[in-house]
Amino acid sequence: MSVYRKNSTIYSILIVICIVGFWVFENFYTPDTYSKKNDENNASSFPLEYLPSSTTGDIVHHSYFSLSYNEPFEQAEWVAYELEKKHLTYDDRNRPYFIEDPWVKSKSADWRNYKGSGYDRGHLCPAGDRRFSEQAYNETFYTSNISPQDKDFNAGVWNRLEMQVRQWAKRYGKVIVITGGVLEQGLQEIGEEDVDVPKKFYKIVARKEGKKFKVLGFLLPGAEQQRPLQDFCIPIDSIEALTGIDFFGQMDVGLQKELEGKVDTEDWRF
Repeated sequence: MSVYRKNSTIYSILIVICIVGFWVFENFYTPDTYSKKNDENNASSFPLEYLPSSTTGDIVHHSYFSLSYNEPFEQAEWVAYELEKKHLTYDDRNRPYFIEDPWVKSKSADWRNYKGSGYDRGHLCPAGDRRFSEQAYNETFYTSNISPQDKDFNAGVWNRLEMQVRQWAKRYGKVIVITGGVLEQGLQEIGEEDVDVPKKFYKIVARKEGKKFKVLGFLLPGAEQQRPLQDFCIPIDSIEALTGIDFFGQMDVGLQKELEGKVDTEDWRF
């Protein structure tokens, strides 16, 4: 065999090995965890008095957000987190892999369900809100923190709402955020695990101003919208009716009714 043919054979074998190795890495490699030890993931960084109810009982507390996982829909029914002005840094972070959440009882859906689906792996707690620490940033890449989203929606109105929330955190110092997809029967499903694709997404933003509590709810169709964000504000009561989740249930009943039954955008600067 000539040297040329021998080298060609070696190169061909190396190329095949590289292709196979890449395929195995892409389809089977999963990092272990982004969290701290198990005994350090029992407490919520989110104020417990504002924690929503869970329709499943599968509540998980990570270091910088909490969630309630809904196994039949293979995603969180809500993700709750605090966003403070000091959290909003411009630290450069390497984008990690999406991995299953080790603290979800049933394990969260594999990221590969999204491959070839045409849908984005849409963050619920945005990675951009967690650049202040590597762990905080990486935790947002648990698949328990993502939901299938239309690409234009994810990059469009959903992103604009996330940026608006950041502006409020800068202006008011701290806000709390509760967000998720509206999980209902009959939704389109993707992947081998039948991850449901929500038709609507909600976001609730709240803050304390002295002794007063201010709250604003949004409900957005899962497609790009050109209308102002104010047009998507609805009462919290309406979001509860759609989701079956009780928000701010530990508040005084009278105050809860007052806050959740109306929309008051005057307390929020858009």
